[in-house]
Amino acid sequence: MDILLLGPPGAGKGTQGAILAERLGIPKFATGDLIRDAIARKTKLGQAAKAVYDSGALVADDLIMGIVREELIKPEAGRGVVFDGVVRTIPQAEGVAGLLAGQGRQIDKVLFFDVPDQEILSRIAKRRTVEGRSDDDPVAVERRLKAYREQTAPVLAWYEQRGVVIRIPATGTVEEIAGRVRDAVGA
Repeated sequence: MDILLLGPPGAGKGTQGAILAERLGIPKFATGDLIRDAIARKTKLGQAAKAVYDSGALVADDLIMGIVREELIKPEAGRGVVFDGVVRTIPQAEGVAGLLAGQGRQIDKVLFFDVPDQEILSRIAKRRTVEGRSDDDPVAVERRLKAYREQTAPVLAWYEQRGVVIRIPATGTVEEIAGRVRDAVGA
């Protein structure tokens, strides 16, 4: 089963994606994690992505598709994947659809994590103090929210036209939200 998680920064996609992937026994593709790892290891990809990523801007579609392509061919991805923050633009949605179609697969469900802006800002401020992520400074967060609204929010409509979107009220405890996700996925 291939599941895409959509929602603004700080909506809980990473937390819920990890819980869901473990429960289903499939990998979670989190582009942000892959990029942060590449930055930490100072790989060629990491060096190319660092300036863009730290500014809060979205990483280029071709870079994202390259990462996804490399990950999808791994044997552990054969039974499905939880895509966390991978599809952020319509071209990325089309690209992932094409990559999956090449394997006889498709996005089965899109879980949209619906969270009010004030809750998002509060969560990100807390995350910054706990994790110390460079992309969580207030200026970068504002850029990411603006980029989300301009580029990523239209992706929701693209998937809604395909009838695969399930809206998840993403406020409450981690356990409450995980229960909603479990009910939505049926597993």
